[in-house]
Amino acid sequence: MICILLVAGHGTFLETQIKNDETGLYNLLTGVPKALLPGIGGKKILDFWWETVNMRQLFTEVYLVTNADKYKHYERWATANDFPVENVINDGSTTIENRLGAVADLELVIRQSKLQDDIIVVRRICRLSNFDIAQVIRFFELIIYYELEESEKSCSRGIVEVCPETHKIRRFLEKPQEDVTVSRLASVVFYCIQRDTLSYLVDFLSLQPQASDRTFGQFWEWLINEKRLDVFGMKLPTGFQLIGQVGLSDYTKWLTHYSTKKQDSPAKAITCRSYARVGLMGNPSDGFNGKTIAMSISNFWAEVTLKESQTLVLVPHPLNDPTEFGSLQDLFCISRKEGYLGGLRLLQATCKKFYQFCSEKGIALTKQNFTLKYDTNIPRAIVSATLKCLMKFYNITDNDLPKPVRANFILNVETDELYITAGLQDRVVLSLHDFSKNLMEEQGYGTHWPSSFWLAYLSDPSDSGRIHSTLRQRWLNEESLVVEAMKTFAELTDQARTALENRDWDCLAQLMDKNFELRRSVYTDDCLGPGNLKMAQLARQFGSAVKLPGSGGAVVGLCQDQAKLVRCGCDHCHFRGSGFKLVKSERSPSSSLKG
Repeated sequence: MICILLVAGHGTFLETQIKNDETGLYNLLTGVPKALLPGIGGKKILDFWWETVNMRQLFTEVYLVTNADKYKHYERWATANDFPVENVINDGSTTIENRLGAVADLELVIRQSKLQDDIIVVRRICRLSNFDIAQVIRFFELIIYYELEESEKSCSRGIVEVCPETHKIRRFLEKPQEDVTVSRLASVVFYCIQRDTLSYLVDFLSLQPQASDRTFGQFWEWLINEKRLDVFGMKLPTGFQLIGQVGLSDYTKWLTHYSTKKQDSPAKAITCRSYARVGLMGNPSDGFNGKTIAMSISNFWAEVTLKESQTLVLVPHPLNDPTEFGSLQDLFCISRKEGYLGGLRLLQATCKKFYQFCSEKGIALTKQNFTLKYDTNIPRAIVSATLKCLMKFYNITDNDLPKPVRANFILNVETDELYITAGLQDRVVLSLHDFSKNLMEEQGYGTHWPSSFWLAYLSDPSDSGRIHSTLRQRWLNEESLVVEAMKTFAELTDQARTALENRDWDCLAQLMDKNFELRRSVYTDDCLGPGNLKMAQLARQFGSAVKLPGSGGAVVGLCQDQAKLVRCGCDHCHFRGSGFKLVKSERSPSSSLKG
């Protein structure tokens, strides 16, 4: 693959402003090419670009096309920066009136250097040190775009209309009037072009004798709108810096931004927390096209902290990811009780899936590294908290990754990457969840309807994956008992929704008990285990409705008799003696429904 940087513009706009600047601060910049203007740290703007390209060794060759007026400037820059001088191409133009045009400059270097490879074309230099080129160059044909800021007008840029599902560019509009399109997505003149497509350059140039019409905007407009070539788009993250058609004020703002950024203290850490969910109704972890109602509980959480760093580091948790032991016996006891799977695998799998998602959805990420560490008392929530941190760090918006899609994303991290048996309810809480087959097939995710209780849990709960392990296969085999049970779970959920809306707690309590008995009949007592059954038995002794809120290891109860609930709390020595604990349910900060 070959990279071609086009810097043959004559820079009349910026040069005029420099000459007319009354302060005299910029007199020394008169005649200096835009790409060779001073940057920060004693480097020129072009130095940052070349360092990034050269360091990563992504390209077999790199070419730079300039004009006769600025050729000597770039020749000297090439000599000083170990750039091959023979790859600095002079297009022969001396003024804006006799320029060749951007597309003609590209065709010139291809023809003159006899290039026969896929190419990357860059015309406006963005901060490539913060731009992951390796993520981008796997896609062809490709146009990089960004979302215009409120102050920018679409008539000043090449605008793309992109299919949100396929990321195929439907139309390219070169500097359209405001009423022509509602799209606010603008091309940044960073293109990936296959070798087979390069033949179109000659055809296009034969149709455009005027240099003013030989722009890339008009080339893509012709290629996409008329020739119907399949071209795809990838979105740049917010906050990138572009050096292209700029004036003196834009240049000074760029300098100020990066000078200030360099002097600033290290970036502030990002900390996100996700809470455990309590399944109130339905099948505990729905992967069976049913419905559930759930709420979150702030007693149990996972907290992830992300901070920018030179390399990407995943920090082991001192308890959950032990690497040192007191003795071989200590290792044996810890491993036998807690297994071998800590939280690091969840961090790593989430990062891997996040990168994959952004690549598949046409989102170009900045080139930044970070350190991730976590703390938790419910490990499975680590994925959700990690995703929140990554979205904030890379400026990924709700439009890029909508909340309903996030539930599927988190589930896929566990099921596809780590082969953990899990369901969609585990990923979205405080809501009614509808995972009916029609909805899942039509839109790819369920609906989540925004929706008080005690919780008891075992001090040494079982692995929830074990409880689910055979049920899904039974469901896939269309075992009638399981299929009918899932339908009944959904019906109970609809009834529970009505009870919640009407605040009919008697009805809700009855439905919770029905839910538990149905669950018991499908999973069997052997699967649920003596600990879960003992908790349910004791709860009912205190007159409380009870059910399993998840896949085992805890029960959630609804006790309307406050005196009995207080007695339950005072006498919970029964619970302690049975190896489990009773807590009052504390809703998470995002709770919306009061009981």
